[in-house]
Amino acid sequence: MNYKTKQSEAILSYIASQGDAYVTAGQIAAHFEHTGAPVALTTVYRHLDKLADGGKIRRYMIDGVPGACYQFIDGDESSKEHFYLKCEKCGGFVHLRCSEVNTFRQHIVDEHAFQIDPVKTVLYGKCKTCS
Repeated sequence: MNYKTKQSEAILSYIASQGDAYVTAGQIAAHFEHTGAPVALTTVYRHLDKLADGGKIRRYMIDGVPGACYQFIDGDESSKEHFYLKCEKCGGFVHLRCSEVNTFRQHIVDEHAFQIDPVKTVLYGKCKTCS
C-alpha cells in the first residue's frame, strides 16, 4: 500500500467518523494538523476528488460555506438521497431522512414532470431552537 492510499484511507475514515455531518477540505486539513500528521490542503483536495469520483463521498455546495462540502456515503440507500434543512438564523444544517420526502419527490415527477436532485436540494427556514 503506498503513501497516497494511506492518506486517502485516513481522509475517508475521518469523513466517515463525522456521521451525517459535512466537512470541508480546510476542516480535514486542520484535523490532520491537530493530530500531528499534517496533510497539505492540495493533497486533501486531490484525495477528495478521487473519493467523490469513486462514489465513496458526496460533494456539494451550501450557501454561506466557502468551497465544497463533503459527506460520507455509507452504502445505505437512504444515505444517497435526502434533502437538507438549513437554519437561516444559526446556520445549522440537517440531513432530512424522511419517507414523506420521497412522496413529495414522486409527486413532483408525476404531476409536474420534473426530477428533483436531492443532493442539491436545501430547504431554508428556522430550526426548533431559533423558532
